[in-house]
Amino acid sequence: MESPDSSIRHVSQPPVAAAAPAAAGTVHTTPTTPEGTGDGPGSTYALAAPAIGSVVPNQGSADGGNTVTLTGTGFTGATSVGFGGVAAAFIAVSATQVTAIAPAAPAGTVNVTITTPGGTSAGIPYTCVAGPVLGGAAPAQGPLAGGNSVTLSGTGFTGATSVRFGANAASSFAVVSPTQLTASVPTGGPGPVAVTVTTPGGTSTPAVSYYYLGAPVLGAISAGSGQVAGGNSVTLTGTNLLQATAVRFGATAATTYTIVSATGIRVVVPPGAVGTVPVTVTTPGGTSNSVAYSYLGVPVLTALEPGQGPSAGGTTVTLTGIGLTYTTAVLFAAVPAGFTVVSDTQLTTTAPPGTAGAVTVRVVTPGGTGIGLPYTRLDPPGV
Repeated sequence: MESPDSSIRHVSQPPVAAAAPAAAGTVHTTPTTPEGTGDGPGSTYALAAPAIGSVVPNQGSADGGNTVTLTGTGFTGATSVGFGGVAAAFIAVSATQVTAIAPAAPAGTVNVTITTPGGTSAGIPYTCVAGPVLGGAAPAQGPLAGGNSVTLSGTGFTGATSVRFGANAASSFAVVSPTQLTASVPTGGPGPVAVTVTTPGGTSTPAVSYYYLGAPVLGAISAGSGQVAGGNSVTLTGTNLLQATAVRFGATAATTYTIVSATGIRVVVPPGAVGTVPVTVTTPGGTSNSVAYSYLGVPVLTALEPGQGPSAGGTTVTLTGIGLTYTTAVLFAAVPAGFTVVSDTQLTTTAPPGTAGAVTVRVVTPGGTGIGLPYTRLDPPGV
């Protein structure tokens, strides 16, 4: 006799499929029922390969060492990151982000890939940039105030991000080509500093120097006056004169000068016009303060009083004229006489003894020797 329950059959629950693990490639699952785990065929899951959406930055030094951030999908369980096939150290931040340290590689473009149990991603370009090499700076010196333009030559300047003169960044710079850039020099202290250029490829070695020079300072000029025709020599004294590039009398540049030392320059005065002009010296450090130089016209005598005197000399004679301030000599014929300058238009002199008769009195200044006036020596009357 059948049991009252003989019509009820036990029906097994359908197998429950295990969820596909998040970090698996091709995996096999075993069915599970309330009665236990079965030994059936289960299921197979195939995960999509990781995909890189961006690499930031997308370039860096060929020497490696810079940090690169990869973003995308399917990064969980990452097992390697490659730069052109070269393995890189990395840290998996999340399923969508990984940070890696770019390895050293030859200059050029490589593909960055990431590998997980799901496979290897397609490559994303990354450019390995050779570091800049600085070969020279022209000019290699300038004023403490900066502001002057310097042309730097070398290699690997493309993408330059900064130019430094010592610790100070250039006021501005422009990349002309991969081998040349121009920079506006920042302010600095006296002396040499290393010039460096930074690009995505790194920073150049400090192999090129730039010299900051103090401006020249003039203290004095010997013979502060001369003839308008120029041609006479004067000496300028001061400091920081060693690298003089120009000496000017007013707006006129001297064509001949000799740098004696850092404190002295010998100059042949250029022609000029009657009057006083500022004299300056220019070096790569700047232009000096000025000292005065006077161009003098030839002195002109207009009167001589008295016009005669005894042959024994001793008579005080007053000379009137123009340009007498810088008188260096008063001549009676060829004989010099003592004198006193009263003003630019007057001086007094003492007639020297001489043979009776007329002689020409002339005044000599740095501007030249003037046309003379006659003075007559008289013998004493006979007894």
